[in-house]
Amino acid sequence: MTSTEWTSGTPGAGRYAEVNGLNLYYETHGTGRPLILLHGGLGSGEMFGPLLPLLAERRRVIVPDLQGHGRTADIDRPLDAWSMADDIAALVDHLGLDRPDVVGYSLGGGVGLRVASRYPNRVGKLVAASAYIRADAVYPEIRGQQGQVGAAAAEFMKETPMYELYQRVAPRPEDFPRLLDKIGAAMAEDFDLTEQVRGLQVPTMIVAGDADMAPPSHFAEVFALLDGGLRDGGWMGEGRPKGGHALAILPGLTHYNVFASPLFATAALAFLDEQQG
Repeated sequence: MTSTEWTSGTPGAGRYAEVNGLNLYYETHGTGRPLILLHGGLGSGEMFGPLLPLLAERRRVIVPDLQGHGRTADIDRPLDAWSMADDIAALVDHLGLDRPDVVGYSLGGGVGLRVASRYPNRVGKLVAASAYIRADAVYPEIRGQQGQVGAAAAEFMKETPMYELYQRVAPRPEDFPRLLDKIGAAMAEDFDLTEQVRGLQVPTMIVAGDADMAPPSHFAEVFALLDGGLRDGGWMGEGRPKGGHALAILPGLTHYNVFASPLFATAALAFLDEQQG
């Protein structure tokens, strides 16, 4: 995987790394042990703005914009979470990072799960928030809405924060309908990460809002694949999952605000900073 780096034209705006044929934009905030922070679909690293000061107090936070999102222009390949996982692994190598922790939300959480599955030696710990592992896990009405995502919806999205952000920062703002087509095609794909989650070697925390896109029971099922929630934890924690995994259902939060909640940052840092027994 070849890589080249250069600064963007705007002073202080971040950098680009050429990985897998993609000019991947990323920013770095704070100092300390590295943490890669992955945004959700139709967003960018900017969506974590409210949390960055909290995270950067303790960590060197690296915030990329995934393929076709934010300041990273699209390329001629499908919008596939496995390809994005390859991009993040290449970024880890490019930056010379030693097993950084990975925190991802929604699409970014799915990418994080795939990075940890395919490249376990590149990741310290993983926090996957609001990332369901089967296509049929979400509520039926959400599946219906996902089926309507495509270029034809671009006009109806012009009043949304996602459209405003894309128009403001994307290298090619006219690509927004193309991004919707690719997102729609990706969401129409059936997938099941059950075996990949069951085989995770990286300490992982599953996070969701208590009113998320999929029911809390789904995230409890994911935790069970990690040997969690199957027995009493014991006075000394001897009954907790052997891999150091954890589950956090955050109160009062939905799929659409969990990524900006201080509860998310607090829970993630508590898990990442915990010493493994």
